[in-house]
Amino acid sequence: MKIAIISDIHGNLEALNSVLDDIKKEKCSRIFCLGDIVMAGPEPKETLNKIHALMQSKDFYIIQGNTDKMLSVFSFDTYNQVVKTNEVMGSAYLADSKLLGDDEKEFLKNLPPQKELELFGIKILLVHGSPRRNNENIYPDMKIEEIEDMIKDTKTDIIFCGHTHTPCGYQTNTNQTVVNVGSVGRPFTATPDSCYAIMTIDENTKTFKVEHKFIKYDIQKSASKIKERKFEGCEKLANMLINPQTRYPK
Repeated sequence: MKIAIISDIHGNLEALNSVLDDIKKEKCSRIFCLGDIVMAGPEPKETLNKIHALMQSKDFYIIQGNTDKMLSVFSFDTYNQVVKTNEVMGSAYLADSKLLGDDEKEFLKNLPPQKELELFGIKILLVHGSPRRNNENIYPDMKIEEIEDMIKDTKTDIIFCGHTHTPCGYQTNTNQTVVNVGSVGRPFTATPDSCYAIMTIDENTKTFKVEHKFIKYDIQKSASKIKERKFEGCEKLANMLINPQTRYPK
């Protein structure tokens, strides 16, 4: 059995469609989505509509990301906090909140923060940031003790996360696997290609392996669509897709 794990789409429908095409080619039987569906991207509403369509299948599982939670209940307190950290992201937060309707925000609000599953005796935990917090970072080259501290209250065999837009993986001393699957819509890697992960399970031996896949898509088209949204700083977000030197726009 093959399972695709995607995360951090951020309203990039072009990237999502390219990844979904590859998932189909790989003949994955299930898709796990780790959240951050719409914020600060080219096509928030269209991307959300695509997710709704995918959810019609019983083989699609989704949890809530930190920006999904933020957008589900807009407040100027949150807006001001985001602006202090990054003005462009604050502007995107305000623009997306105005664009999304009440039903769409309610959908984001009701997504589960985490999900635990079991397949062929393998216990799987889906989180956005870490098991402790939806905005906790799991980056490459962290000390294994830091990772073990983050997951110390979990009992699953493998934990999938996103949030940092940077793919990586860890094998702990407690024999648990932690995989950051990267980002579909706003990758922060050496190349601007979309990234997702495939988990392949051997049903007979009840073992698994995980690989990251990098997928090309029409980046220029996505960048143009962000610019067309006209909110303050949208050009910087567009440039990040083309040349992802930083995780957040400057």
